Amino acid sequence: MERDIAIKTIEVTINDRRYNKSVSENRTLLDFLRDDLYLLGVKEGCGEGECGACTVLMNGKPVNSCLVLAVEADGTVIRTIEGVSKDGKLNLLQESFKKHHATQCGFCTPGVIMSATSLLERNQNPNEEEIKEAIEGNFCRCTGYRQIIDAIAEAATLLESEVKK
Repeated sequence: MERDIAIKTIEVTINDRRYNKSVSENRTLLDFLRDDLYLLGVKEGCGEGECGACTVLMNGKPVNSCLVLAVEADGTVIRTIEGVSKDGKLNLLQESFKKHHATQCGFCTPGVIMSATSLLERNQNPNEEEIKEAIEGNFCRCTGYRQIIDAIAEAATLLESEVKK
């Protein structure tokens, strides 16, 4: 016997914009973001929560959007890579990635930046071990992690000096 899939209405704030949408109870947050809201910076890599390409911030914490149902996002605040830059300008972390050549194919970059953003929002002076721990759920096949770690460390230094001004 086939089960009917219920439709539920969710209210969620994504990149500072409030949405009230109907979604099926089995739809992932990843599919909702990409297919319904056209936020294409969120990538699907493995679809199993192993690669981190779909990482977004939910209430400030990194989550694999392929493992979260859209209905579970009801009442939350979500930020995707599209919500990181302001007025079309890269932020310090993104600029640091650019400077350190911390991207190659770029597929993993949005997820890594979201994980790093979460780290820097809760710890403005992370050591290398803390940086590695923050991005351990993000798999990069091309760049190698040295440039990524260096970019995050430099962004932390720049953010810290900005705060001291």
